[in-house]
Amino acid sequence: MNLICLGVNHKTAPVELREKLDIPQRELEATFAALSQSAPEIAEKVILSTCNRMEIYARVKDVEQGIEALKSFLSGYHEIDRATLDTVCYTLTLEEAVEHLFMVAASLDSMILGEPQVLGQVKDAYRSARELRATGAVLNRLFEQSFTVAKRVRTETGVAENAVSVSYAAVELAKKIFGDLSGKTALLIGAGEMIELAARHLVAQGVETVLVANRTHQRAEELARAFNGEAVKFESLHDELRRCDIVISSTGAPHFVVRRDLAEKVIAERHNRPMFFIDIAVPRDIEPSVNDIDNCFVYDIDDLKTVVEANLAEREREAKRAEEIVRAEVAQFFAWLDHLEVAPTIVALREKMEAIRKAELEKTLGRLGSLSDKDREAIEKMTAAMVNKMLHTPVVNLKKHAETDDGFKTLQAVRKLFDLEG
Repeated sequence: MNLICLGVNHKTAPVELREKLDIPQRELEATFAALSQSAPEIAEKVILSTCNRMEIYARVKDVEQGIEALKSFLSGYHEIDRATLDTVCYTLTLEEAVEHLFMVAASLDSMILGEPQVLGQVKDAYRSARELRATGAVLNRLFEQSFTVAKRVRTETGVAENAVSVSYAAVELAKKIFGDLSGKTALLIGAGEMIELAARHLVAQGVETVLVANRTHQRAEELARAFNGEAVKFESLHDELRRCDIVISSTGAPHFVVRRDLAEKVIAERHNRPMFFIDIAVPRDIEPSVNDIDNCFVYDIDDLKTVVEANLAEREREAKRAEEIVRAEVAQFFAWLDHLEVAPTIVALREKMEAIRKAELEKTLGRLGSLSDKDREAIEKMTAAMVNKMLHTPVVNLKKHAETDDGFKTLQAVRKLFDLEG
């Protein structure tokens, strides 16, 4: 049983090459069909294709042949020079391949450590492969166990805790000030990518009302619709600020959008109910001295980056604990694989020895001429007993070795030594 992983990711290949190797969902069935036709030696396969990686996990009859078949397929299918592919492509086998998948599923190999999206991508890739009948017992078990690993890492470590994106960090800080964000009103000033990401996190955390103000009112309306919010006029900020608990601003304006005198009027009209200002603009949108007003809390992009860096360092410490979980789960998977392999290996070994015994017995009896049925039976029993006694100790030891850490390698060695793969 040989497992391999072949692929490229954000660490090994630039985005231009990853784009060429991308296999979208709509092409998956055709890709599997083409792969089966060009590389029949690949018994099971799963293709994981995201913006940051393209990986093929496979069970193959022979490791070297399997790797060569996959590389040739990718080179031809995507029309990529083979030499170029070889420079960016990594190949992992056996324990390394299993450990890599577990690390990917647990988001320990992601561009952003602990990001939750990757597990969903792994699940989608596996589900698609199963629906297309590209997997079997081994990859089914492997991927199902990868989901268990991801769950353990999330529940037993803090690797997914603490915000490591600026937009998410802003929302996490808001939660620290207000506790619960449900029922709160948020005003988004601007309509760029970071504002949109912040809006997604706010809505996910229960913010009740989202207001959007932008100099281009049409863009404000588009973003507001995406979150069942309300587009407000940029010129009416004073009126809108009075009803807002959270303000996130990123406009690119050359001057302050919210000045101290405006903030003082607004907080008084709110009867000193707290306001949280998140300024992710450069140059800044919120006058820094707004933070000096009682019940006004202002965080700028540098404050958020400091929070993100501290949180990332904490995630990396937690990742060490997560890696211990991964190693334990890898050992567990190979223990299962050992048990899966030991019985057919013993059966194949006995069948091979029995075939040799019968062939040699037939030749010998042919040369001996006429023998009585009793003599023939005696010779038959003697040769059978010899084979059984010669196999007894190896079989016992094989079963014992299957329980050890290197059991799978022992089984592989026996199968190669006695040429049992056929």
